[in-house]
Order: sequence, then C-alpha cells, then structure tokens
Amino acid sequence: MSKIMLSKRLEKVAKYIPSTTEVLADIGSDHAYLPCYVCLQNPDIKAIAGEVNVGPSESAQAQVNQFGLTNRIDVRLGDGLSVLEPEEADCIVIAGMGGSLITSILENGKSKLSNVNRLILQPNIDAQSIREFAVDHQYQIVDEQILDEDGYIYEIVVLEPSEDHVQYSDKELFLGPILLKTKGEVFYRKWRNVLQKKEKIIEQMKRSSNISEQKLNLFTQQTHWIKEEIGSDNS
Repeated sequence: MSKIMLSKRLEKVAKYIPSTTEVLADIGSDHAYLPCYVCLQNPDIKAIAGEVNVGPSESAQAQVNQFGLTNRIDVRLGDGLSVLEPEEADCIVIAGMGGSLITSILENGKSKLSNVNRLILQPNIDAQSIREFAVDHQYQIVDEQILDEDGYIYEIVVLEPSEDHVQYSDKELFLGPILLKTKGEVFYRKWRNVLQKKEKIIEQMKRSSNISEQKLNLFTQQTHWIKEEIGSDNS
C-alpha cells in the first residue's frame, strides 16, 4: 500500500510542510495520517507522531506499521511537546485543537522550539490566541488559510521565527493579517455568522442589569471591524 487519503484540511496543512524539512513533529497526530502521507511523498523526511492517550497512540502505531514506515516515523506517548528532545524537530504541526490549547502546548514546550523553522497550526476555534502567541514570542505570520470542510470552517496559521520585532493591530489579531488581504467566500461566510451572533449578544448585554462595560466595548469594536471588512456583502 503506497497511498493515503487525507482530509481537505490536512491536505492544506501538508502543503505548508517545507520539502527541506528533516524531522516533522505532528502533535496530536490523529492516527498518524499526516506523518504517513508526508513520508510517503518525501523519502528524505522523518517524523514524530505525538499522542497524549494510549488508544490514539496505538492507532497511530498501527497506521505506521501498515505503511511500512517504522524506520522513519516514531510514535511517542506524551503530553504536547514533551515527546520531543530539544532541537530534534525543525517543523511542527499542531492541528485539530482549540487555539488556546495549541498556544498552551507551545508555551509549555518553548524549550523544544529553538531549532524549529516553521509552526503549522490549525485551530478549530480561537485563531486569535495563536496570533497573539506569534507577537509575544517573535514569530511572523507567513501565511493563513480559511477553508470549509463538511460544513465546518477552519483556519490555518503558519508561523516562522523572526529576528525583527513582530507587531499586528488588534484588528489583524482578530481577523487575521493575511486573511484580511485574501478574504474569499469562506471568510465572508464565517464573519457574517460571527457578526450576527455578536450583535445578538450585544443586545442581550445591553438589557442586562449586570453589564460588563469592558466586554460590551470589545464586542462592539469587533462588530465594527467585521462590518468594515465584509462591507455590503452581509446578506
């Protein structure tokens, strides 16, 4: 067996893995689909598939065995980046989790990031947390994607370490500095939905006797940003 089928989401993630990568680390590897796919595509890459629970780890190992990749993919049981040695991986993928969990994994594993040339992060929600991590730890956002898969909208944020000071506006952190330039149908659809929900929340907050002015002001500002970017395309 020489082929493996990836979801649309993971196919997009795979395209961001540089061909020059020596060791890919896929954290929360989901049956090791991505490492197997990448290693079958590129004979020079080795990979580490990290899983925090025994069941998924065993499933990942079975997948690696099935494709005859035991000499190139190491399945490891452990929490986040604890499965890595310092400077072991030069490209890290963390996909299919919430943005705050992804940033927590990166924060807790900072000592493992010194040799990493690229972080490919795919949050299911809260991509803003990842952009804020980029600013806090001097990573440039080199690309972003937004896509629909089976009715769910996902974002991909690609980071690379920067020697220069990294800064984005609050609006860019919220909506995505590159997505603001590229937009596209899925971008408009996502933010139309978010706008409707936020406007309902704002109305509820205004009727509440225990109102948080800070949160109300934030949500109001966010709705302004969204309207600025989706313009008249808000049907």
